[in-house]
Amino acid sequence: MTADEASITIRRGRPPDPITALPPARRPGARLWLYTNFDCNLACDYCCARSSPQTARRALGVERVKKIAKAAPAAGVTEILLTGGEPFMLPDLDEIVAACTAALPTTLLTNGMLWRGHRLEMLQAMPRDRLTLQISLDSATPDPHDSHRGKGTWAKAVAGIRTALGEGFTVRVAATLTTDDRSEERQLRSFLDALGIARENQVVRPLAHQGAADTGVELTVETLVPEVTITADGVYWHPVGADDDEQLVTRDIFPLDAAIDLVREQYRNYRNGADAAARTFPCA
Repeated sequence: MTADEASITIRRGRPPDPITALPPARRPGARLWLYTNFDCNLACDYCCARSSPQTARRALGVERVKKIAKAAPAAGVTEILLTGGEPFMLPDLDEIVAACTAALPTTLLTNGMLWRGHRLEMLQAMPRDRLTLQISLDSATPDPHDSHRGKGTWAKAVAGIRTALGEGFTVRVAATLTTDDRSEERQLRSFLDALGIARENQVVRPLAHQGAADTGVELTVETLVPEVTITADGVYWHPVGADDDEQLVTRDIFPLDAAIDLVREQYRNYRNGADAAARTFPCA
């Protein structure tokens, strides 16, 4: 068959729903991210949210969190994730966690370095059965971690992991790798094994070119499966883009189900458009 005789197949009917094609836990809106605040005790040089001790707090606030948590189950949310900034900078984090865990299983992201005095007491009062603590640790030895997060932070993070385990929490450890050296990942996983972190609770991810990062994987709304993210400024496509105006979906957080539906609809449009382009783009 010559190029002039090549046939074109026209598909009729509705295209398959790109959302139901995803595993249930990864469908947009299943996991709901809440940026409790943006200020942090650290100034990591690749922070996607540009958090630091000088960053404005931009707190979501207890009352908004309570309203979100109450509406979340009916909107199809199955897990809430709290992040920042550093959430333990907030004096009312205990109320935020209580509201979220009362509604759904909750994961709280932290650098694990502030657990002294009243903050340690706040941690100790948090529920164990509905709360997972996710602590950041980038390497099996201090230098790679400290080079991005600050001198001495590796030792403090490891101490935080041990504190959380000792308090009886489920602990997940998340690492950002800044190189393609797979031996670093193997060393880190072996170190986490020795600490008692289960393999299913070891999250290793590449560096994202977002926020303060100068390099990394390019992530856009066209290439990312969305994970609905709420900040004090509105609803965003994904937590790595919560300080990126291009990933802002709407400034209207409520009604929550409508905000989540808007993200889902935009994802359908992106995916269906990409699929249509893939079916019709000619090579010759």
